Amino acid sequence: MDLDLDRREFLQWTTSAALLSALSVKADAASDDSNGEWRNKRPGVSYRRLGRTNFMVSEIICGGNHVRPDNYRHVVEAFELGLNYFDTAIAYGGGRSQLGYAKALKEVGRENVFLASKASPWLSNRNQQLRAIFESLSEADQGKLRAQAAESLAARKALDDDYLCRYFDAQQPALEASALSAAINAKYGHKVDRPKNYKQVMIDNVHETLTKLETDYLDVFMCPHAANTREDVTDYPEIFEAFAELKKAGKVRHLAASSHSDPAGVIDGAVATDQYSVVMCAYNIVNQAFLQSALEQAKEADLGIIAMKVARPVHHGRANGQPNDPRRVALIQEWMPDQDLHLAQKCYLWALQDPRVACCNSDMVNSALVRMNVPLAMKKA
Repeated sequence: MDLDLDRREFLQWTTSAALLSALSVKADAASDDSNGEWRNKRPGVSYRRLGRTNFMVSEIICGGNHVRPDNYRHVVEAFELGLNYFDTAIAYGGGRSQLGYAKALKEVGRENVFLASKASPWLSNRNQQLRAIFESLSEADQGKLRAQAAESLAARKALDDDYLCRYFDAQQPALEASALSAAINAKYGHKVDRPKNYKQVMIDNVHETLTKLETDYLDVFMCPHAANTREDVTDYPEIFEAFAELKKAGKVRHLAASSHSDPAGVIDGAVATDQYSVVMCAYNIVNQAFLQSALEQAKEADLGIIAMKVARPVHHGRANGQPNDPRRVALIQEWMPDQDLHLAQKCYLWALQDPRVACCNSDMVNSALVRMNVPLAMKKA
């Protein structure tokens, strides 16, 4: 597909027979008169309710990993086409993503979008605190903790290739670190200065984020950022204490978590705590079988689900020489064999056929990708 489209070509594409036919597979969107909190509501665009937040979010939302002060115009373009949820994190570009979004927010109006960020340093700081305790233990005690972590990962099938999907090189080490931290915390967690390292780290991250974004509140804040295990969201009540303070101060409206690894475990934990309003997690045609029970739990609990890494296992999409996996490509081609669409577009439509998914996070790095993916949020006939 030629991605170098002008606006006329974009409008022609949104009304093309191929796209209109493909959109028919999507689950029903919210009706235009649905009760809920609406922002940037545009005619012809589909919105869905994001769980208990009651936010009416566009089916495609804007990821922020590549937003920068000198690369944000595509965010404004996405907004003008009906997108209304911007996602960022302090880790993206060393904070430059948030500086880029600050520029975009000045142009579109903060009140017109839902804004989400993440507690990027929280998980690494937690691991560092618990690792220091681990290093002080005897080899025998270390071995027991390692065995517990390995047993937990095996029980969850967390290292299965079709569950892990290996979105980035550091993913498995991060998962294994979280599993080890869970084992250490269960026995030695009382040795950590928890208010300082768990509660205050989250509060400080929110304050830094608000400063960079030049706003006074976030609609959604994710802690942990990139949770890897159920315990990452259940075993640290200091997260909930921090959220209660931030919510009372009007700085954060809803608590969420994000997850690449063992997303079913993270959803299960989020439901169990009854503290989280949203989970943004890896969900795609490759890992789907591992998440079905958890997604039913989320539906029953009215936990909003944002699908991410929807296309990555099928269409690698990063110009780093990594080929697409033919077996995984075949999965999506067999699901939608005849449409004249890009592989990634088919992947997003696959996720949007699921009514338990509110929206898909698309890391649209430029205008070309905005024009490629925004049409997928158009209303079906």
